[in-house]
Amino acid sequence: MRIANWFLGFGLACGAGLAPAQAVVGGQEGGPAEAATLMVLNARGGVCTGIVLSARAILTAAHCAAGGTELRIHWRAGSEPVLIAPAAVGLHPEFNAKAVSNRRRSIDLALIRMAEPLPARFVAATLDDGAQPRAGAPVTLTGYGVSQEGEARTTGTYRSAALSVIEPYGPGHVLLWAADPAGAGKRPGAGACQGDSGGPIFSGAGVVAVSSWSTGPAKRNCGLLSQGILIGPQRGWIDATLAQWGETARWTSGR
Repeated sequence: MRIANWFLGFGLACGAGLAPAQAVVGGQEGGPAEAATLMVLNARGGVCTGIVLSARAILTAAHCAAGGTELRIHWRAGSEPVLIAPAAVGLHPEFNAKAVSNRRRSIDLALIRMAEPLPARFVAATLDDGAQPRAGAPVTLTGYGVSQEGEARTTGTYRSAALSVIEPYGPGHVLLWAADPAGAGKRPGAGACQGDSGGPIFSGAGVVAVSSWSTGPAKRNCGLLSQGILIGPQRGWIDATLAQWGETARWTSGR
């Protein structure tokens, strides 16, 4: 499919650039490691965020790439849209697309391999496999998702939200949960929303989790809880997959 047609579909679905952006729901424009992120689009009109691991490798959420849908990696070169087809996609073997309805565990991670190196403007993110942040610890969630739930036209600007880790079921080994400390769960607060899936959740300068899911109060989908997949426990799969592609990730074990 031609780039023009892909970007037209993206623009109709998301209205990129049609409205000024204020925040990831409840957050602010900008955030850490913007040069280590880009967008992942699929032919169904889905928009996700991706994390650059190397010149040819990107980490995102598996549900963004599942089902054999055609993908494009997206960024802007000045005012011009760039859309590149990936060379390969690897879903985590424990990803379960029906995890919510089946109440099963799912590792919602995918790796994307590029055929050609990304431009020099992109830098690899630092992944953190040290001790996970515990309840009350500050984390920063970032992504290219909507700043207002249901307002697709606000997609496409990198935004961040300052959250706190919560442990609704005790310390997690798969999931990280976070919420807006100012929201108290009674009104929509800061957090992930449509388009932020696959984006980084930072503890300090390192990425500790990948955004996967969100929920909100009063039948909303955003603004209450943000959920991410912890990447430290998945280092073996990440490193092994990248090694097959001749790539490596940058890791740290401390904050």
